[in-house]
Amino acid sequence: MKRSVFGRIWPNATAVILFAGFVFPVYWMFATAFKPTGDIISENPVWFPTDVTAGHFAKAVDADHFWTLVLNSVTVTVSAVLLSLVIALFAAFALARMRFKGRRGFIVTFMLAQMAPWEVMVIAIYMLVRDNDMLDSLIPLTVFYAVMVLPLTVLTLRGYVAAVPKELEESAMVDGCTRTQAFVRVIFPLLAPGLMATSLFGFITAWNEFPLVLILNKDIEKQTLPLWLSQFQTAFGDDWGATMAASSLFALPILILFIFLQRKAVSGLTDGAVKG
Repeated sequence: MKRSVFGRIWPNATAVILFAGFVFPVYWMFATAFKPTGDIISENPVWFPTDVTAGHFAKAVDADHFWTLVLNSVTVTVSAVLLSLVIALFAAFALARMRFKGRRGFIVTFMLAQMAPWEVMVIAIYMLVRDNDMLDSLIPLTVFYAVMVLPLTVLTLRGYVAAVPKELEESAMVDGCTRTQAFVRVIFPLLAPGLMATSLFGFITAWNEFPLVLILNKDIEKQTLPLWLSQFQTAFGDDWGATMAASSLFALPILILFIFLQRKAVSGLTDGAVKG
């Protein structure tokens, strides 16, 4: 009986400890952003802010080029996600439904591309963009961000396409649909969990990407929020309140998306990984 009770308690206790370890830095970031400066620099930590202030957020928002960089980040991230999804849908359908020579090797190549660190190609990417006179442009960022998330997107959506019975597609074609119409009307609606999962993954990857924009875009008007955030501490000195406010603003879109899409994202990644 004691062993049975212990067997139920220790996994839950471990989960609570891990949860606290992951959540506490996020809580401390948001809490510091709302604390007055005196509480932030106090020798005795203020765990729960009492005198809440929004002045640090106002200072972060009023920083030079903030809204321009927000627009750049949103444009690049959304464009990269949409581009990767369009390409991945066609590739996933071909890998799941069609049989052609080299198909297995093609799938293995996608897996290797997902595992390989793309940082080894930074020099080649820089030379390619420079030689085509596209430095300080958002277009290369969009393309390369889409390429970065493409392998996982293809592999995940392939599992979902393969899980859809062929009979549904064939029935639609018997009823007069073309293959394209059958895909749009029958298969595409059933891919919603996989699309949400891969969209969330792609959004997080593109939103947080830092090294590539640092190398390719020196013009402040063509940079994104991650680079701005890395320079924020330098611009504001030791103003930790403004720094934490800026970090909170940067993390907020990811947190909101994850809260609303977490169930679909988890089921989409796990189901897409084991099907097909």
